[in-house]
Amino acid sequence: MNKSTGKKIRDRGYIVGTMKTGKKNCITDVEGVKVGHVTLDFPMEGEDYACTGVTAILPHGGNLFQEKVVAASYVINGYGKTAGLIQVNELGVIESPIMLTNTFGVPAVTQGTLEYMLERNSKIGDTTGTINIVTGECNDGILNSIRRFPVKSSHAIEAITSATTNLSQEGAIGAGKGMVCFGYKGGIGSSSRVIYDEIDKKEYIVGCMVLTNFGSQDELPRDKFSKLELNGNSISKTSDGSIIIVLATDIPLSDRQLERVAKRCGIGLGRTGSHFSHGSGDIVIAFSTANKISHFSKENFETGRFIREDQPIFNGVFTAAAEATEEAIWNSLSQADTTRGREGKVVEGLFQD
Repeated sequence: MNKSTGKKIRDRGYIVGTMKTGKKNCITDVEGVKVGHVTLDFPMEGEDYACTGVTAILPHGGNLFQEKVVAASYVINGYGKTAGLIQVNELGVIESPIMLTNTFGVPAVTQGTLEYMLERNSKIGDTTGTINIVTGECNDGILNSIRRFPVKSSHAIEAITSATTNLSQEGAIGAGKGMVCFGYKGGIGSSSRVIYDEIDKKEYIVGCMVLTNFGSQDELPRDKFSKLELNGNSISKTSDGSIIIVLATDIPLSDRQLERVAKRCGIGLGRTGSHFSHGSGDIVIAFSTANKISHFSKENFETGRFIREDQPIFNGVFTAAAEATEEAIWNSLSQADTTRGREGKVVEGLFQD
């Protein structure tokens, strides 16, 4: 039943925006960012089925608790069960891998990530403070038997330890295995944009990864793909759902600036046809790798280099966030396999290949 497309939306001739993409057109174009997936795809008792998974996004390959990254989050619509965002916005840093999974998998994934971080930081909760784990979710209950809790804490650890800086897999993979978008198979998507600094003659990257599980078939802007052959076999689904958008950049931004940039991801989401419905958890998590904050420091002051907002490059960051988000969403659909899940339900891929 599964048919793998393996095609990004650009491979189909559809170009999003005007900005140049990174070499991999992936969030891992941001140097040091790593992505790992664990996919669960197996029958359970009766008509139950595990059609779900875990995705881990690591802002860098070092010790994230000891070297935190500047971060912010922005809630477009708050119908979600994400963990850890209150402290992210209060302190302006992320100190753990960013984990994605299904709604009922949040406790297990948070537990597994906590175990992983405690194993590598013996002082957490003993001679220093506790740690804030960030876990995002979407509800994959159409295809996945979420009441059976197929995601375990060990899957979170496996996703983290398998993470690499390579081009990430997309579509029905990891946390995206059971997701549905616009009535078709959704999941993991990624894209990136290059921003050129005319003053310093240097390129920067904005990368995006999404977990798509939103929208009804009526919202899908089919006219955008008028030259492509679409699958007519969508499922009936309300517009309620969710999307987690993770934005990464190597541009030096403060947490306040990152929140401003995160808001522009909503533009890219809106361009796909979403109207941020009542029951949709549309959440952005953004971080910059440019300034790392040491946990163990005796200094009274932190120093850092941050972008000026009155320069053209800052508007370029806004544009990059919108474009990368939109393309990442289309990539999640373009690369998703037709998938069978619980009770024999089938969700088709959007494109006919």
